[in-house]
Amino acid sequence: MGEQALWTRARMGRCGPPLYLLTARFDQHVYAPHAHEEFTIGVCVGGSEVIDYRGGHIRTGPGAIVVLAPGEVHTGGPATATDGYAYRALYAEAALLADGTLGGVPHFPDPLIADDPELTAAIRLAHTELARCPDPLEAESRLPWLLTALARRHSTARPCPDRIPGADAVARTVRDRLADELTDPPSLASLADDLDLSRYQLLRAFRTTMGIPPYAWLAQYRVTRARALLESGLRPAEVAPLVGFADQAHLTRWFRRVLGVTPAAYRNSVQDSPA
Repeated sequence: MGEQALWTRARMGRCGPPLYLLTARFDQHVYAPHAHEEFTIGVCVGGSEVIDYRGGHIRTGPGAIVVLAPGEVHTGGPATATDGYAYRALYAEAALLADGTLGGVPHFPDPLIADDPELTAAIRLAHTELARCPDPLEAESRLPWLLTALARRHSTARPCPDRIPGADAVARTVRDRLADELTDPPSLASLADDLDLSRYQLLRAFRTTMGIPPYAWLAQYRVTRARALLESGLRPAEVAPLVGFADQAHLTRWFRRVLGVTPAAYRNSVQDSPA
């Protein structure tokens, strides 16, 4: 299988706290007993790992989610001498899981979740895409939402009420701020404070009204702005920073998602078309 461990640091919004992502694949590596200050949320993507935790053993398999509480000593290693293991993990402050629940830090009575394929796929996809491009607004839009879902479905915490009074007005306010500051958008946490909401409430109001999370709305708005600049003759590498994308690859990825072509192909098409 080959051994590899890659750490990525994302930020939860502009100037927000860091959040660490780990992509790991091991043949024989066994972790020494250790603990983390944050929740550890891992998704097994291959092989099988045995984790010593709270006096027992957790055996993972592909598609399983493991949730380890802050401060809990644990180890991890291959389930057999010939069986490697691969997983994706993120390390999240307790507040990210508690934002949409009541009763403080969520408690997970069973650290192994093997029966939620929808959430498993969503966490794995978010981890993969953020490890590739750790966009602060995307991290802040996706991870609190997914981690709240994890806490609501599998912890003992009670969910907060989902109805957000004035959700339409909240969404329009957030939309306008993102559009006005597209190259350096404000954090959702700061916007939520301005509106006297939690970040989860803001995300719920926006998604309910707009149908998509804030980062996806802003990315599509940036693509619209990028089209006009490409039509004026600018190259994709020049356009990307002008509309807030991290680089040309980031612009290209979203341009293809929204319009089905690369920015370069679009520019060539409109430049070569007769007036």
